[in-house]
Amino acid sequence: VQLQASGGGLVQAGGSLRLSCAASGRTFSDYKMAWFRQAPGKEREWIAGISWSGTSTHYGDSVKGRFTISRDNAKNTVYLQMNSLKPEDTGVYYCAASTRTLYNFRWYAASSYDYWGQGTQVTVSS
Repeated sequence: VQLQASGGGLVQAGGSLRLSCAASGRTFSDYKMAWFRQAPGKEREWIAGISWSGTSTHYGDSVKGRFTISRDNAKNTVYLQMNSLKPEDTGVYYCAASTRTLYNFRWYAASSYDYWGQGTQVTVSS
């Protein structure tokens, strides 16, 4: 599957952005989807994940209550609504897809994902 992330940009602290990740190449609903981010000089950080059906969502502690992940399987797209943005949210945001079973899958582990988008830059100014 090919993933194309978009929607990043420059926003002031307290503002909002909505990221999109469009998938192509295989049945989108086969995949668990997630968002990661990477700030300069830091390791890639898991942000949020969503089950194939969209009924189950999971968040990292740093974004819980501010970010919302959702998906539209009819449009082959996963979204990340980001509210109350902070300067520390700055980074390159990546979407990722996995078909792995729960036996060898961890939402927060980058190694659990088989496909990655190219990333979209989010910059939050103070």
